[in-house]
Amino acid sequence: MTLDVLLFIAIRGIGAGALFGLIGMSFNIVHNSSTVLNFAQGSMLVLGALGAALLAQHGMSLPLWLWGAYLIATALGLAALIAAQGYITLIPLGYSDDSHSWLITTMAVSVIIGSAMLIMLGPYSATVDSPLRGALIFNMYIPAPYFFAIALLIIWYLALRWFLGSTLPGLAINALSQDFDAARAAGLKVRRLQVLAFAISGLIVGSAGFAAAPVITIAPEAGLKYVIYGFIASVIGGIGNNVGALVGGPVVGLISAFATFELGGEFESLVLVLVLVAMLLIRPKGLFGATAERRV
Repeated sequence: MTLDVLLFIAIRGIGAGALFGLIGMSFNIVHNSSTVLNFAQGSMLVLGALGAALLAQHGMSLPLWLWGAYLIATALGLAALIAAQGYITLIPLGYSDDSHSWLITTMAVSVIIGSAMLIMLGPYSATVDSPLRGALIFNMYIPAPYFFAIALLIIWYLALRWFLGSTLPGLAINALSQDFDAARAAGLKVRRLQVLAFAISGLIVGSAGFAAAPVITIAPEAGLKYVIYGFIASVIGGIGNNVGALVGGPVVGLISAFATFELGGEFESLVLVLVLVAMLLIRPKGLFGATAERRV
């Protein structure tokens, strides 16, 4: 493998991995506020990409400012949708973190979205063009959406770092993640904060899905792949830790890209599952996850 091919695969892998990292961040903010892992996030990402396919039908002729306005509108729409989904998901839980009904609820939402897309698209994939041309690196073409995804990963990491560390709602969500019962006893509006966390996760996957739509598989069954890869990125980095998502996403993307190049696409998922199993055996809390204390 020559150096230029190696760099080409690495850039594409990091670009794809940025999407997995963004899904990981959307997992984290919801999990930290409610202990829920929203397994509908992959389908929501695809739904954001479908929004790009439906709104940005003019492709390269679409003005950049209008593309940006569509991106914001799609992100806000997904935020509202996931906030509503989150509210419904949290109802059976009450204020307990012991119930696991969210497993059924979030997966059911994923199935419903896939079925709705199947009715809309049939057994086909939608496509959309990028508003900007890509770049030639070592005479090999890198589509612009990969750079969009990398930029969004960094932007959302910094935005979440500021929000969770410098704003009252963010500090309150952090309080929920540290001691749920104490935060509720202190008078925090727990349900409101949890729904807000779901809405922020919608902003993340909505903006990511729209921006990276030209390189996302916009098909009814595609959500499953993205949620699994995003979950693997979260586990590798450490569930609940955004630094972990920032690192884990590109790591998963690189492993996926090299596995596809060396072994073929049919072995991509197998390699990632083996990496996940190895991580769970060696470091169950992930690269940046905190070790839990246990009384003996």
